[in-house]
Amino acid sequence: MSGHNPGMDMALLGALAEPNRMHIVELLRDGPLTVGEIAEQLGLRQPQASKHLKVLSDHGILDVKAVANRRIYKLRPEPFQTLDEWVQSFQNIMEDRFDHLDHYLRELQSKKDKP
Repeated sequence: MSGHNPGMDMALLGALAEPNRMHIVELLRDGPLTVGEIAEQLGLRQPQASKHLKVLSDHGILDVKAVANRRIYKLRPEPFQTLDEWVQSFQNIMEDRFDHLDHYLRELQSKKDKP
């Protein structure tokens, strides 16, 4: 990556911002699950769970695999790599800013100390 700060897809954040969808993502962090298992663990009806899973799939957050008559959902790594790069881009900037702040505060202090 040529020093380019990755942009964040607001639609991705929007998809993750809904509490049930965030919980689904957290459940799937431990491994793939079926719609039924997800619905049961979240205390949702299966149609509600399916609706949330569709949103997450449409945003490329989940992969779905049909096995016999079951649909198994798992997390895709790419959106989380994007999120991580986005957060990293802030951490680098913030560390620089804190160095500058330190310098600025020392400068202010030395001006104040002068008679």
